[in-house]
Amino acid sequence: MTSISYAELQAFTRAVLDKAGLDAFSADSVTTGLCETSLRGVDSHGIRLLPHYVDSALSGRKNPKPNFMFKRTFPAMGLLDADNGFGHAAGMKAIDHGIEMAKETGIGAVGVANSSHPGAMASFALKAARQGYMAFAFTHADSLLLSYGGTRAYFGTNPICFAAPREEEEPFCLDMAPSAIPWNRLLMHRADDKPLPAGVAADAHGNETTNAGSAASLMPVGGTAAGYKGVGIASMVEVLCGVFTGMAFGHAIPAMFTTSMAEQRHLGQFYMVMRTDGGIDAGTFRAHLQQMSEEVRAEPARPGEQVLLAGDKEIREAARRRQGGIPLDKPTAAALKKLAERFDISLRHS
Repeated sequence: MTSISYAELQAFTRAVLDKAGLDAFSADSVTTGLCETSLRGVDSHGIRLLPHYVDSALSGRKNPKPNFMFKRTFPAMGLLDADNGFGHAAGMKAIDHGIEMAKETGIGAVGVANSSHPGAMASFALKAARQGYMAFAFTHADSLLLSYGGTRAYFGTNPICFAAPREEEEPFCLDMAPSAIPWNRLLMHRADDKPLPAGVAADAHGNETTNAGSAASLMPVGGTAAGYKGVGIASMVEVLCGVFTGMAFGHAIPAMFTTSMAEQRHLGQFYMVMRTDGGIDAGTFRAHLQQMSEEVRAEPARPGEQVLLAGDKEIREAARRRQGGIPLDKPTAAALKKLAERFDISLRHS
């Protein structure tokens, strides 16, 4: 296992995206999204996706220089046409518009149309939270989540994310999919020919499997014991990102990895930015959220364990990786080396 410093990874990623033809805003957004996600330890949605994103820019799936068009349909709501640009760029732009409206009206909701895969949603919600706002971030995806009582998937692993500022540390951040694991993690198991944990995937007949090669869909959070809850979350996100934005939904969404790279996917996203001083002042909000976080962590823990809040693992992992570097598995390291050779860009890792 090799590793690379966060600064080097950022510089390399930005240089690659420049060579791939992205405009400055898109390149900055994708660099932030991919590198920060790897820094936080969410490797399934991090830098391992850079080669795919480069190919999508060069093949025509993603527009490297989009002409974003924002229409404010109501005082606190609008729709951003992302012109089939990178999902990371669309998300960052949507947060900017959401903040602008929230400053004025207290809340700003932005639907995104004609977008593409935005990776992990935390970077968008955290962008708002680091500026003192609460934020929700949602996106939909192609059919991968096993339907409740069904044999195949209809909804995607549609994630939900929420972030809010605290007084003394990184913002609170919940970023989760309604599936037991993300599809990218299943693909990592498939590439390494490793068995899956029990209860995370199903085969083409809807039966649970630990064979990543034969997995056709992902189990919802909580498995069958949780009933419709995981699929219910996914359906809510589909309403916000597919129905509300006028984009495709369900089986009509082109698959990320099996659809032609020349075909644009026309995905939707949805963001909501809110001021924290709608009920109490902003300083008290941050102090109370800090207090809540500390109280949760101080709760009695089982032997050998510690009570954690959503986002705590990612904050700790980011601190470790800032010091020791971001680990790269062999396939990712090899793929980045190919990009370095392809674009004649220096890549230094240990």
